[in-house]
Amino acid sequence: MYNLFIAYLLWFLSGFGALGFHRFYLGKIPTGLLWMCTGGLGMVGAIYDFFTLPVQVVKANMKLALQDRQGSYPGPGGYTNGGWRYAEDGEARIVKKESLERVILRVAKANKGLATASEVALEADIPLEEAKAALEKLVDKGFAELRVKNNGTLVYAFPDLMDSKASYEDLSF
Repeated sequence: MYNLFIAYLLWFLSGFGALGFHRFYLGKIPTGLLWMCTGGLGMVGAIYDFFTLPVQVVKANMKLALQDRQGSYPGPGGYTNGGWRYAEDGEARIVKKESLERVILRVAKANKGLATASEVALEADIPLEEAKAALEKLVDKGFAELRVKNNGTLVYAFPDLMDSKASYEDLSF
């Protein structure tokens, strides 16, 4: 983890930010080189860094934590119940990730109690094989039933989420 005191110390030792040592420390190699070649963009960038260094350290720590967590989680894509990730707006922060089981249930609820492996894979942004394995686990536990449509499509039915008025004539049992 990066330390704010060390970042400010490097800012001071690099000629009040002109040589960009603090940027190298935070992993910003391209802008560190730019600062070194231009004297911190004519000291304008160096002064900017003085005021924004606390935010830069936080973002660098979040990026570092994100990289560590992505490498340490099991499963494709590091899909877990929570942790670091980049949000839609590009900012790194803690965002609670939806569990795969919750994605499956959301898909099934939206489809009147029915879900396919491809729908789940698309919604959860996971490989098709992982989606199918997760659905089969729910079948094994008795939360879902595997059914085959007349056209041969495998459908996972969740009786608790099925509409009581739903018509199942297109499903063969």
